[in-house]
Amino acid sequence: MTHDMTLRAQLGFAWVALTAARMRSVLVIGAAAIGVAAVIVLTALGEGARLYIMGEFSQLGSELLIVLPGKNEKGGGPPGMIFESERDLTLQDTAALRRLPHVNVVSPLSVGSIEVSAGTHSRTATLLGSDNTLQQTRKMKVARGEFLPPLELDTAQAVTVLGPVIARELFGNASPLGEWVRLGDRRFRVIGVLEEQGTSLGQNLNEVAIIPIANAQALFNNPALFRIMLEVNGRSRMDNVKQNATRVLKELHQNEEDFTLVTQDAVLSTFDAIFSVLTLVVAGIAAISLLVAGIIIMNVMLVSVSQRRSEIGLLMAVGAPPGLVLRLFLIEALLLGILGALVGVM
Repeated sequence: MTHDMTLRAQLGFAWVALTAARMRSVLVIGAAAIGVAAVIVLTALGEGARLYIMGEFSQLGSELLIVLPGKNEKGGGPPGMIFESERDLTLQDTAALRRLPHVNVVSPLSVGSIEVSAGTHSRTATLLGSDNTLQQTRKMKVARGEFLPPLELDTAQAVTVLGPVIARELFGNASPLGEWVRLGDRRFRVIGVLEEQGTSLGQNLNEVAIIPIANAQALFNNPALFRIMLEVNGRSRMDNVKQNATRVLKELHQNEEDFTLVTQDAVLSTFDAIFSVLTLVVAGIAAISLLVAGIIIMNVMLVSVSQRRSEIGLLMAVGAPPGLVLRLFLIEALLLGILGALVGVM
């Protein structure tokens, strides 16, 4: 055996050594495969969750500016922790925001839970009080009938648009259009049914009933709004509109900034940051299983060396230098690792 044993010959030698101890090779390849598969699956899950959340939010459009009641205190409390405000958001605030430049539509929103019934069927649903602009700000599509009619903010009309799940549960396959449903203790005529769609801003739009904002305030006996949503005419104008909205609302709230303005991008970037860290954490956990697989290969090769002393002695006797012997064992370990990785990827 010469010093310049070809790489092909070295690979052949390592392969013969692997196939000779089949059981050991299969177990080591299995350990490496599990490690690799764990890394791939867990990082894919983390990334998948991130993309899903981003997709859900991007359905709303990035030109959305949301006004929440209460002020996010700068000093204490995590983001999203709203402190009790002195003043609620009102329809007067909504009307004032509608006069701002570069704003397409402004939707008031009142939210609550209510019992919906028709005939003998009844169930609990999420009640959204708003006006016909909600269809644009929340990107809603109507499958049958029409959306809420254009009304003045303080005008009530006993009409409702139902989510598809509610419509199915109350009326089966029959058309609910023109039928009457009872929301709480009042009757409303069904004028539209929404298309099937996913969850948006934490609300399942398949299970909602939408009514004019004045009716919602009377039903809940509460003039306060849950939030106000503004669709801005172009992302570049977002900061400008935000400043104007802050100024107008402060004037209405006796110079108190007891509200919070949140842009879609701010929410998105927060979620993105959270999920990026989660993906890294999950990948780190999975990497530990890869490390374990590496240690297993190391231990097996160590045992293999001690078991194959006679083979090493024979190699040395026929003139193989120590470097070549080391290389043969390293190639064997490398083959185990590569085979394990390939199986894991598959």
